[in-house]
Amino acid sequence: MIDICVGHTAHAVYCIWVINLNEMEPDIITNRTKDLTADEKDKLEEQNKRLVPEFKANKLEIDAQRHWDLFYKRNETRFFKDRHWTTREFQELLADQASAATGPQEKRTLLEVGCGVGNLVFPLLEEQIKEETNAGFYFYACDFSPRAVEFVRSNSLYDTKHITAFQCDITSEQVHEHIAPESLDVCTMIFVLSAIHPDKFKAVIANLAKLLKPGGLVLFRDYGLYDMAQLRFKPGHKIAENLYMRQDGTRSYYFAEQELAQLFNDSDFEVISNNYVHRRTLNLKEGIDVPRIFLQGKFRKRIKSQ
Repeated sequence: MIDICVGHTAHAVYCIWVINLNEMEPDIITNRTKDLTADEKDKLEEQNKRLVPEFKANKLEIDAQRHWDLFYKRNETRFFKDRHWTTREFQELLADQASAATGPQEKRTLLEVGCGVGNLVFPLLEEQIKEETNAGFYFYACDFSPRAVEFVRSNSLYDTKHITAFQCDITSEQVHEHIAPESLDVCTMIFVLSAIHPDKFKAVIANLAKLLKPGGLVLFRDYGLYDMAQLRFKPGHKIAENLYMRQDGTRSYYFAEQELAQLFNDSDFEVISNNYVHRRTLNLKEGIDVPRIFLQGKFRKRIKSQ
C-alpha cells in the first residue's frame, strides 16, 4: 500500500486515497501544463460565475488558524497517513544521505514546515532510531495550529534530544525566534504552501532562505494546476485565480510550474528540479479513477561567491 493521506470533503479531495500499487498507472513527470478538455474549461468558467465575496475572503484569512485548529480537533491524528513515500521521492531525507553530506557522526538539521501531527517527521525519526545512527537529522517541526503541535509533542517518539516542535506563523518573523539564521540543511514543504494566501508566498520563501545554510535545500510537493480537486470545485468556492475555499474554511491553491520556479528564483534559490507529477489510480472493480496532478520540486539556496 502507499500511505499518503485519506479523506475528502464534498467539494475537494485533500490528497490521494490509499490504493494498492498494482492498480496505479506509472507516474508521468512533465513540465508541460495539462491540456484541458472542453468540459474542463466549462467547469472552470462555471466557477467564475459566483466567487467568494471579498468580505468572506478576508474573514477566511483572519480565521485561518482557527479553521486549521478545528480541522485537527475533528480529525485528531486520523486524517493523514504517515508519509513513508517521502524518502522514495526525496533521497536527501535518508539517514545515509545525511551521513554522506556531513560525516558519519554529525547530524544535519531539518525543518518540517506545516508538520501537522508529524506524519512526515516521525517515520523519518523512527527509521533513524532503528538504525541506531548518530548521524541523520535533528528535526524541527512547526505548524500554524497549536492543536497540531500538541499532537506532535504527545507522540511517544517525541524527545527533545531528537526533535523540537513549536507553533508559528511561517508567513511572519516568528520562526526566527526558534531557529538561528543559516542553521538548517533541509526544509520540507509538503502540501503546505497551498494553504497560505498567495500574497504571502514570497514572505514564506524569504523566511526559508534566511534559515537555510548556503547550499541548503527546500523539498517541495503540493497541488498542481488543473488537478482533479481544482476542477471539482463548484461556484461559490473560488476566491481568486487558482485559490479556493474548502467547505471546512481551509483554503487550497493550485501551482503552475513556472510560477513556482519564479517564486524561488526571486528569493535567491536555484531550481534543481520542478515538475508536474501526473498520478492516476485505477480500480475497475471498485469504479475508482483518480487522476491527480502534483507539483514536486527541489530548490537549493545559492552559494554566494566570495
